[in-house]
Amino acid sequence: MAEAALAQENADLMLSVNNIEVVYNEVILVLRGVSLDVPKGALVTLLGPNGAGKSTTLKAISGLLGTEDGEVTRGDVVYKGQNIANGSPDKTVKDGLFQVMEGRRIIEDMTVIENLRLGAYTRTDSQSEIKADIEKVFHYFPRLKERTGLAGYLSGGEQQMLAIGRAIMSKPDMILLDEPSMGLSPLLVKEVFEIIRTLNKELGITMLLVEQNANMALKHCDYGYIMESGKVVLDGTREELLSNEDVKEFYLGGGGEERKSFKNLKSYKRRKRWL
Repeated sequence: MAEAALAQENADLMLSVNNIEVVYNEVILVLRGVSLDVPKGALVTLLGPNGAGKSTTLKAISGLLGTEDGEVTRGDVVYKGQNIANGSPDKTVKDGLFQVMEGRRIIEDMTVIENLRLGAYTRTDSQSEIKADIEKVFHYFPRLKERTGLAGYLSGGEQQMLAIGRAIMSKPDMILLDEPSMGLSPLLVKEVFEIIRTLNKELGITMLLVEQNANMALKHCDYGYIMESGKVVLDGTREELLSNEDVKEFYLGGGGEERKSFKNLKSYKRRKRWL
């Protein structure tokens, strides 16, 4: 019975990161035994301060570490039952795993349509199916359909929408999102997060989201992990994290809607229980 339950649990997981360590330039240890699970169809968030290792975790999953002289030196990254640690990014995309990079990284001297077609580069289906998926992107991001010029002239919010739309064009089973709220106004942040949750629910795309806007991320996620100093220090459901006193104080600004900055504080009033 225990083996059957374990097999069912593994079958329900889209991604399982098991005790990974990541080293840059063969000497700099960045991740120190990170483990996390992402069930199929879930929206999971990864929170933490700058330098905690959140983006490195996403790159370890998507295979982009090699472009920065990084390497998974210990542990496994299991996606759809296969260990993809230190795999090639192009194969990862073909297998249905797409990362939306921090800072959007659209091709500024291409049009919206050209950027979307670029997202379908690894697909082998017909042009009619690709065209239908472009219309699907326009259904979720109608503002993009109105923009016929170069993508570099889009607003920050529109560029983020285009980056997510380009990911959809790869027909992903799972999307990794790195700081989608970066540089956006509060109104646009709310709009982008609502679209992300809609895509997760309506298209069934599994998502792992790295975000510093903890209030917004926890409002929309199913489960969350908090990282500090290269390791996971706390995890739980949305409700568990929202009700945790340490999370409220250090990440939710006392539970208010606005993001609280601890940049100028010399010390915390109360020591975090997980340290």
